[in-house]
Amino acid sequence: MAPRQVTLSQSEEETRDFLISISLFDSFDVDELTLLAQHMSYIHLQRGEFLFVEGDKGDFMGFVVHGVLEVLKKSATGENVIIARLAKGSSIGEMALIDKSPRSATVVSRQPATIITLTSKGFDKLTEKAPLTGIKIIQKIARLLSLNMRRTSSKFADLLNTYPV
Repeated sequence: MAPRQVTLSQSEEETRDFLISISLFDSFDVDELTLLAQHMSYIHLQRGEFLFVEGDKGDFMGFVVHGVLEVLKKSATGENVIIARLAKGSSIGEMALIDKSPRSATVVSRQPATIITLTSKGFDKLTEKAPLTGIKIIQKIARLLSLNMRRTSSKFADLLNTYPV
């Protein structure tokens, strides 16, 4: 069966072309990436602007197209601590598509940045049109979250090791 011809806007074409470069989507074919691109949008941030704040409603995930974002978490003393720096190709907010819970951290732009986003609503629409593509996205997000959890567990174990019991 030949791939169906879909007319994309310039923005959707740029989104699809960017998605091709992200390892999370390396097993997606052109039709799947085209469909995904049709359900995504852009957010442009200036230096110092917040993408979201800890406690905000989580209703989208995103990928950094350019720029640098910092992920901040409040410490027990109320100070914001940088827990990650994200650059081109990095994903952010994946848990929002899974659990729709409030944001667990704050994300701020450290230089002008562009992020492509997939909202919960956009993901739901995509999944209605192409359930198998939706499942594939969830599987990829689950793998990403699992890898992040393993990395965090290792860092936590290393930190605990500095304080002998």
